Amino acid sequence: MGIADQLRGVDGRGEFGVWLGRLDGKAVLRHHAERTHYAASTMKLPVAIAMMRLVEAGELALDQAVTVHNDFASAAGGRFGVNPAEDEAPATWTHVGEEVSLGWLATEMITRSSNLATDLVLEQTGVDAANAVLAEYGSGASVIRRGIDDAGAQAAGISNLMSPADLAAVLVAVGNDTTTVGSYVRDLLAGNTWNGEIPALLPSGTRVEHKNGWDRRIRHDGGIVRPADAPPFVLVVCTTSELPDPEAQQLIAGIAFEAWTHRHDLEAIR
Repeated sequence: MGIADQLRGVDGRGEFGVWLGRLDGKAVLRHHAERTHYAASTMKLPVAIAMMRLVEAGELALDQAVTVHNDFASAAGGRFGVNPAEDEAPATWTHVGEEVSLGWLATEMITRSSNLATDLVLEQTGVDAANAVLAEYGSGASVIRRGIDDAGAQAAGISNLMSPADLAAVLVAVGNDTTTVGSYVRDLLAGNTWNGEIPALLPSGTRVEHKNGWDRRIRHDGGIVRPADAPPFVLVVCTTSELPDPEAQQLIAGIAFEAWTHRHDLEAIR
């Protein structure tokens, strides 16, 4: 089923955005690609880039020790902690009160999507540095304003937003970055262990450098797909909907599979 047909099949059931194109940054298909959604864990990609930029500048080090804790400054004032019941990456929690390396936290943040690891890394980089990465490549509509599970900020209307077009722009930048920052972040993305969306229907062994995100009514994925027999392509699908979570995942997987079938002539997709 074509991408347009798949999107028509969920018409009226929520908000769905798609950006599909090559690493030259030119889209071959846009569907509400400028509309923002709650970012969920897609914000972790700009955080990783900000961290690596500070590492390259000598302000941070991948082997520096960070004490694992669960008490952070809220963007709305006061303090907050990550809800362990909503963090599906348990490894970071086993080290509370202990020191781990910043590089280990970054790996947990991206490959396991650890919320606690994310806030620990974000504490090192600062929210402004992560937001600056997003602002550098995006339209300005997408923002990072707080850490994960900052309930006080959320109640005050301080949120993290992401559009498919802006996430795609960050991925295009990462895909074309020939520095250590680019190669490190691409390898992190390729190690993602949550593969129920873009990679799900692709041939086993296909390299997909992607970061997904999910929450109530939210299911997103954005990545660089690298076929062995065709140029790489970038796909971002963001969904805010009433779809049961497995259906939202199937939608993203189906769109990715349709893009895959056109990988030799992506421009033929309409």
